[in-house]
Amino acid sequence: MSSYTEFARVYDELMTDIPYDLYVEKVLEACKQPDGKSLLDIGCGTGVLSSKFADAGFDVQAVDLSEEMLSMAQQRFAKNQQQIPLFCMSMSELNGFAEIDVAVIAIDSLNYLSEKQEVTDTFSAVYSSLKKGGHLFFDVHSLFKMDELFLDGPFTYESENQAYIWHTEAGEYPHSVHHDLTFFVKTENGLYERFEEHHVQRTYSVQQYVTWLKEQGFTSIHIVADWSNQSPTETSERVFFHAIK
Repeated sequence: MSSYTEFARVYDELMTDIPYDLYVEKVLEACKQPDGKSLLDIGCGTGVLSSKFADAGFDVQAVDLSEEMLSMAQQRFAKNQQQIPLFCMSMSELNGFAEIDVAVIAIDSLNYLSEKQEVTDTFSAVYSSLKKGGHLFFDVHSLFKMDELFLDGPFTYESENQAYIWHTEAGEYPHSVHHDLTFFVKTENGLYERFEEHHVQRTYSVQQYVTWLKEQGFTSIHIVADWSNQSPTETSERVFFHAIK
């Protein structure tokens, strides 16, 4: 699993197509009157969602495995004059949190866990961290996206300040993909710096996630797809889960 060492510098520009505000709306629809409610943003990255959740009224704490991502998040919070505690830890080893109202694992962060045990450990740790009636929200890549769409590469991207070439290949686990990205980032002197990132993602069927959630004790599991309120289909790309303790 990559720690996003160099990737943190370019992450935000590459994620401009993610409708973060819609993610916040989805959580607010289920969690009325957020003022004073605690929210744990797990796999917070550069803190975009953490900041937006704080603006919405939640009392936010944020967790990520990458120190570089957390550094970027801290800069964001300072610029926005927000006091959001940050913690560096793996989501599968989450500890030290209790009586949390809402936990969020957003933007396919869960797919970076390559072992089944890591996923179930994450669900267990989140369940223990939530108060009775607490909410868990997360999204994952679908089987269709992992097995078919990702393997249609290579993909390319170019902007004024950066470009990348993104190669993908099937991983050794079922429904897993290796991502090899080569970046070219413009520096202050006008030259381009090259660096490479290797990432591995893995997903599971909707029913498998439901089974694991129920085994931990989660109830009232609601599932939609692709930023809509519609149930997943065979060609859905991103699946959203909302479970209650």
